[in-house]
Amino acid sequence: MAFETEELKAIDKIIAENLASKDQQKSPLLPVLQDIQKFYGWLPEKALIRASQKLSVPLVSLYGIASFYNEFRLKPLGDYHIVVCTGTACHVRGAPLLVSELERTLGIQVGEVTPDQKFSLETARCVGTCAVAPVIIVDGEYHGKISKKEVQQLVTELREEGE
Repeated sequence: MAFETEELKAIDKIIAENLASKDQQKSPLLPVLQDIQKFYGWLPEKALIRASQKLSVPLVSLYGIASFYNEFRLKPLGDYHIVVCTGTACHVRGAPLLVSELERTLGIQVGEVTPDQKFSLETARCVGTCAVAPVIIVDGEYHGKISKKEVQQLVTELREEGE
């Protein structure tokens, strides 16, 4: 119970700081959600409920904002977060095959997290590295000109590293 109290205090502090530092003409909703996500790594329901109460904003409005903007996450990420670029160059050079291979290897679909919370999988429209397509990103580390076999090897290495 004490941990929850500390979390609530942290959320209250985030809200207070954003209300104090923001121009009164602008809504603090986006900055509050960004800061809550920075604190947790995602937007837990209890944090959204608290923000809704403190800001006197309907919870559905916060969910609307969180689901509209791609930067917000309503689920936690896995220990290893994998993003596959599906932009034009990556698509043409095999990104759909990489997505299928990752889904098969990890046993999850895009947007999901493995049951052990080790891996999460997403796609991105373009990550701006067309010259080295196809590209996957693992926890911010770019892997260019990657093949299906290299994806399998990478997942195996990450699984072993995580044990």
